[in-house]
Formats: sequence, C-alpha cells, structure tokens
Amino acid sequence: MKKKHNKNNNKIKTLLSHTGRHSSEHFGLVNVPVSRGSTILFETLEKLENHSQRYAYGRTGNPSTDSVEQIVTQLENAAGTVLTPSGLSAISLALLSCLKAGDEILVADCVYDPTREFCNQILSKLGISTRYFGPNIGSEIEALITAKTKVIFLESPGSLTFELQDLPLIAKVAKKHNISILIDNSWATPLFYRPLELGADIVIHAATNMFVGHSDVMGGTISANEAHWQQVKETHYLTGTCMSPDDAFLVARGLRTLAIRMQAQMQSAIELARWLEKQEVVKRVLHPALPSHPDHDIFKRDFSGSGSVFSIVLKEAPNKAMAALVDNLELFGMGYSWGGYESLVLPAKPENIRTAIKWNVTGNLLRIHVGLEDVEDLKRDLLAGLERYKAAI
Repeated sequence: MKKKHNKNNNKIKTLLSHTGRHSSEHFGLVNVPVSRGSTILFETLEKLENHSQRYAYGRTGNPSTDSVEQIVTQLENAAGTVLTPSGLSAISLALLSCLKAGDEILVADCVYDPTREFCNQILSKLGISTRYFGPNIGSEIEALITAKTKVIFLESPGSLTFELQDLPLIAKVAKKHNISILIDNSWATPLFYRPLELGADIVIHAATNMFVGHSDVMGGTISANEAHWQQVKETHYLTGTCMSPDDAFLVARGLRTLAIRMQAQMQSAIELARWLEKQEVVKRVLHPALPSHPDHDIFKRDFSGSGSVFSIVLKEAPNKAMAALVDNLELFGMGYSWGGYESLVLPAKPENIRTAIKWNVTGNLLRIHVGLEDVEDLKRDLLAGLERYKAAI
C-alpha cells in the first residue's frame, strides 16, 4: 500500500485510531469489515486490460489488508507496506527482495533463531552466503564488507540477549558501499524506534507480537523506503505471501490499542526489571532501558521507549532448578512468542545459537514478557519461583 500523506500531522494515538478506516466506503461502519473473496469481477474489458480497477484478485489486496497497510505505512513514515502470514515470512520475503545468487548478507549475531535458519538453510541453497557479526560492532562493520555484500540485517535489540546495534553508524558505512539495511523492529515498534529515519531501508515486524496484542493471530509486515518499495512490492506479488482478510481484521483491531498497551507494558516491564536486579539469585538483567545495560547510551539516543520483553541471567544451577521455577508459576505462562496481554517466560540457551561472538555470560537465561497483569502480582509470582530456584541449587 502506497503511503498516504498525514496532512494534519496527527500524533501517534490519533493515527492509530483513525488511519485506514474509511467509514464512508463501508456504510458508516467504524471498523473496516472483513472482505473475504478470491475472484473480483471487472465491469469492462478496459478496466481488465488497463489494471485500473482498485482491486483485481484476492491475493493482491482488499479493504481489510489495505486498512493495516495504511496504518503501518504512516507509523513507519514509509513509501509502502505489504502484509505477510507471519513474522518469519516477512523476514524471508524482505531478504529475497534484495538478494540474488552470488550475493552475501551480514547478519547480527543476536537475531531471532528462525532468521538464522532461513539464512543457513534456504539462502545457502540459492547461492547466497551469510556471515554473522557481533551486534556491538558499529562502524567497524566496514572491515567485513566485500564486493559481494548486498545486505546488512539487524535486530535491535536481539530478542534473547538484547544487545542494541548502532544503526546510524552502520547506516553511514552501508550507504557508502550501496548496501541495503534491513531491520526487525518488532520489540520497540515504530512507536518507540524509527529505523527508516535512522538510515534503514526496510523495516520488518512480526505483527504476531505487539501489533496484534492478543496472542490469537499471526502476521508480518514489511515497510520500505522509496528506493526499495517497488522491489518489495513485486517480490510480495510474485511469491503470493499474502495475509488473509480475517487475520488482517484482527491485526487492525490490535493496532488501535497499540499505544495504550505498549505504554502500560513498558512501565510494568521496567519496574519488574528494576526489582529483579535486587533479587539474590539474579546475576544480570538484560534490559536496554536500564542504566546497567552496556548499550544504554544508544537506547537513550535512538529510542523513545522500550518493549515488553527482556531477559535475566540467573546464578548457575542444574536444570532441575529452572524446572522448579517455571513449572509452578501461576501467572506467567511458558511459551514462544510474546506481545499479548498475558505474561510469559521462556528459558533459552544463547550459547547454542551464537557463532560470531561467543556468549560467555555464565548462568541460566530466562526471557520474560510482561503482560497487562498487576505488576505486584507478577512480582509475587516470580519471587516464589526464584525461591524455588534457590532451594534447588
């Protein structure tokens, strides 16, 4: 969906509430109704041959998908946005739009593990090589660039270990070498981080997470600047990776409350992170908004807020201690993904994933997503779990 000019320069909350609704086109309905359909009829041969009709086929767009694309495009201040069925499909499609056989991609070592698997198992079969770099590299990334390097892929912060990449420094190097920068912005969303304004070319979201906010649908978005929009749009069309109208309706529903949810979850997550720093069995809290985080200066410079997810490193203990902690939590569920109204935990082992820079932080890592529960109740639940962990050491 091509960018719609924000003629009134409306603030974020207003954009989220009003963009993409077009009630006059839908019998006055406040929300765009679900538009299910595959075949779309043409009134005349001229419209069929000239492609002048607004909608042509179910795979290429409908009012339900248009609504979401318009919201995200304005939020990102992008040239356009396309929707995909999942966050991983958004990542893979964005990469395919920029790479061809013989090219090379540089990837931050802290990225989402399925991103690594796509690079290692799919891109490699297409003759595209991948090299990983330490996420704190900054302008030193220039030493890694070769004539084959076409893309630098970032995830800031990484969704397990929460290092930030210095996007403005990396972008300065990338522009000099005509390299595209792609970034996964699912953690902060465009509410708190604006990658296109800092030098990125393509921004990717797992809409499954914060955009949806209810843990009941999957989706992805890709937003591009003017230079990359046509290639993203064409790749999206040719691969057929479209989002269903029902899913788009649920993404739009979630986006309407994104600002309120993110503000509440950010505050609770920071309060919980600060509280965890004081707990006996917690060695480190990995949250960029805390002054103790090594990348806090980058956070203060480039971000206006923080996401709902962070990690803690617990004192070294056998696996039975982690089981004692997580198996008996009352409010925190254990599962993949994040972004919903319910709090989650996920034990993880980044040392088994990292390849460029060894993860040498000893202890057990636990990722925490903070939902919309009362933070005092969450503290009580975690405190009991930490006591069980301590007793099992």
